[in-house]
Amino acid sequence: MTPQLQQAIKLLAASNLEIETFIAEAMEANPLLDTAAPAEAEPERGEALEPLPEGASADELMLRGGGEGDAPLDLASVDRDWDTGDGEARNARDAEWGAAAAGSGGDFAEMPDWEQLRAAELTLVEHLEAQIGAVAPDPQMAHIARHIIGLLDDAGYLPTPLDEVADDLGVDVFDAKAALRLVQSLDPSGVGARNLAECIAIQAREADRYDPCMKALIDNLDLVARGEVERLKRLCRVDDEDFADMLRELRSYNPRPGLAFAPSATSTVVPDILLTDNGKGGWDITLNEETLPKLIVNRDYFLELNAGAANKESQGWLKEKLADAHWLIRALDQRQKTILKTAAEIVRQQDGFFRRGVSDLRPLTLREVAEKIEMHESTVSRVTSNKYLWCERGTFELKYFFTSGVASADGEGASSAAIKARIKALIDAETAKNILSDQQLAEMLQKEGFDLARRTVAKYREAIGLGSSAERRRAKKLASAS
Repeated sequence: MTPQLQQAIKLLAASNLEIETFIAEAMEANPLLDTAAPAEAEPERGEALEPLPEGASADELMLRGGGEGDAPLDLASVDRDWDTGDGEARNARDAEWGAAAAGSGGDFAEMPDWEQLRAAELTLVEHLEAQIGAVAPDPQMAHIARHIIGLLDDAGYLPTPLDEVADDLGVDVFDAKAALRLVQSLDPSGVGARNLAECIAIQAREADRYDPCMKALIDNLDLVARGEVERLKRLCRVDDEDFADMLRELRSYNPRPGLAFAPSATSTVVPDILLTDNGKGGWDITLNEETLPKLIVNRDYFLELNAGAANKESQGWLKEKLADAHWLIRALDQRQKTILKTAAEIVRQQDGFFRRGVSDLRPLTLREVAEKIEMHESTVSRVTSNKYLWCERGTFELKYFFTSGVASADGEGASSAAIKARIKALIDAETAKNILSDQQLAEMLQKEGFDLARRTVAKYREAIGLGSSAERRRAKKLASAS
């Protein structure tokens, strides 16, 4: 993978504010780069979405939608052809994604260090990527491991089945499992797990506490949640003192190791994408130009410098700066088209949410969007990272629109976010004399067409911070008494 493609990946995953900072630093390093005045700037591609016809594709939703296929940069290849046999390029990649390195097409040694430009702290993906080069036994294993890292969710879990990972990359499931074990050996401990039990087990192994008793406890976390102490002691074959020690150990582990690298909640969120109703049954979608300067090549200054270039060294330097400038402009244009194409498909899939609210938020996966817009799933994952969309309902991270689902009567399913919203609405409507149990909530939701078990309702209720029926009854009685 060339240094240019490494940098293109970084640009794709960056937010508009990070891009703004990056452009400012790039302009300092390259005198041929300039920002276009409003009158000079060409209309942005994909400024508007046409009305949403039934079955419309993402391309049809964009006014002048360019796509990955006609773009000047082949970003799809970065998800497949990682290693070219060039050891120097591979070492540069392992040391730092998007590192400034000399390569064909420009002098990247003078490009600014990306890590110095990031407004946010180190992300989970970057933290894991930095460790791969030192532990991967061969380039293929590093390739698979990096692909898995790109699929991890914010908590550090792998939601994609390993057989799908293997199919995407054209490798054996055995190799995918080996790469997953490699990822699970990285810091923070517990990352790369596929469920809570596996996450805790990884941390217990690292702490050298994964004995048969602890294994039995971790294998029965559902009993821990229900407080079935006596049954657990029998399964673990321990006495009260040992069991209390095991529980303390269990509580010391982090169930969401990836969240340590989540962006600070106190940071100001600036939307990257703006969505408005165009009044014709469709949507207008644009990138937030206030945080996205338009770059151009200052040709007058280039001609002036070229005329004064008296030797080959000066002429060579000028040509390299011109190549750098053209490449960066193409990379930013590709980034805009890819973001708009992805956002357009998300809007099409979640049209009900934007019109009627969270109750109409449908289940959606990265794979579904990737297949519709004919891009790789890893590309969609990078596009939706650290990107926010503003609409009349508020500002939402693009990841918000990808939710798991449960079966419903209409066969299409309902998102977990929609189910949580419905549970909250039912509980908010309770009175002190009519508190709903989890079983009653499940039955009411089943009548509305949602196929939910009592334990699933309890899980969703706890996830949104609502207490049990007994806790809510006490709270409402205290409230009414005061």
